[in-house]
Amino acid sequence: MTRHHRARAGALLCVLGLVTPGLGACGEGGPTRPVPPSRAESAADVGGSAALIRAAKREGRLHTIALPRQWANYGGLIDGFEKKYGIKVVVSEPNDHSEEEIDALKRYRGPRRAPDVIDVGDTFAQSAARQNLLAPYRVAPFDRIPPEQKDAGARWYNNYGGYVSIGCDASRVRTCPDSFADLLRPEYKGLVSMYGRPTDAGSAFAAVYAAALANGGSFDDIQPGIDFFARLNKIGNYNRAAPSPSSIARGRTPISIEWGYLNLAHPDQLRGTGVKWKVSIPFDGSFSQYYAQAINKNAPHPAAARLWEEYLFSPEGQNLRLVGYARPVLMAVMAKDGTLNKALAARLPTVEGTPQFPTEAQLNKAVRTVREKWAKAVGR
Repeated sequence: MTRHHRARAGALLCVLGLVTPGLGACGEGGPTRPVPPSRAESAADVGGSAALIRAAKREGRLHTIALPRQWANYGGLIDGFEKKYGIKVVVSEPNDHSEEEIDALKRYRGPRRAPDVIDVGDTFAQSAARQNLLAPYRVAPFDRIPPEQKDAGARWYNNYGGYVSIGCDASRVRTCPDSFADLLRPEYKGLVSMYGRPTDAGSAFAAVYAAALANGGSFDDIQPGIDFFARLNKIGNYNRAAPSPSSIARGRTPISIEWGYLNLAHPDQLRGTGVKWKVSIPFDGSFSQYYAQAINKNAPHPAAARLWEEYLFSPEGQNLRLVGYARPVLMAVMAKDGTLNKALAARLPTVEGTPQFPTEAQLNKAVRTVREKWAKAVGR
């Protein structure tokens, strides 16, 4: 019987009033013989949440990678975690992408540079799990995360997400685009950028998937998305500069295809610059995806890593995602139990219909297609 089955059996006995010596007390204490944080698959395995907090505080640090402060309010989350627990969060290479995060798991093994946790797109999380790079760990609300948004073995789970969107500086662009079809218009020559490349960045990969849906493709066929960007590049509209608040303010990236939470945050970041940022969810290519959290199997700070995940999935952490215009994965659950910040949720754009997500097989097929064909069709 696994530790989780023993813990659940113990909980049932507590409810029935049948606790016997050796099973431990009822409550959050968990098993009577806690395991080290590096082997813990739940807070109960360490001895409960209080024990996990104590262990994390003793470690005193958390190593992360590729977490820009403006991305889905990571600035607020890092500040909140540090203030709440007194644990220093170190962010390496904040502008790296998902593939580079996985490379870091394989490259760095020691306590100085190895990341404790990663934040990656679904396809990259699945790849890391297949390579046995991740530690299984069930956060407290694991069972409330939708099945399609997590790994059954708890090696990764989605935390936040959004829709692919088109942002535009209306002070520089006379008529802003509302669809992928609009992006091909001649007046947008050299103006259309996106965040990263689809071969290594989840945001760019999602942009290609959305473009595929807008051009006769499907979850099973991402090729039309590659063809779209090849055409965008051929006519000179594709701009390879990465969109950011500074590049937008300088006029280098006046049109950007990014996650909605990135584009929606730009007006706050660019206040006082003269930029008039407009955001549209393209009606012809509506695509939603979420980002996964995972713990490094060889995390140098295993207790802090697990406590960080608990924080990200707590009501406090999930509502902080809303501050950055990201959609928390537990949004529907929190709306029902009354823990959702309704004022923050109301700022999100209304989207028609229920979001659909590609299966793991469809994602893997799309990833292979992009990796095989992107460079030849579009270039680096």
